[in-house]
Amino acid sequence: MTEKTNDTIKLKDSERQPCEVWTRVMGYHRPVQSFNIGKKGEFEERKYFVESKCGCSASK
Repeated sequence: MTEKTNDTIKLKDSERQPCEVWTRVMGYHRPVQSFNIGKKGEFEERKYFVESKCGCSASK
């Protein structure tokens, strides 16, 4: 039987790569970093659509 170890890789801040977030706006994919202050604020306030089951039943 082998024992697994959970080795975590730790990087210095200078070795890390920043994550770039993109979103679709008006049919185009754009990086959020390139937005102006107003658009960045709108992006932060967005409510994302979550599909859930409907509470009503359809009768035939």
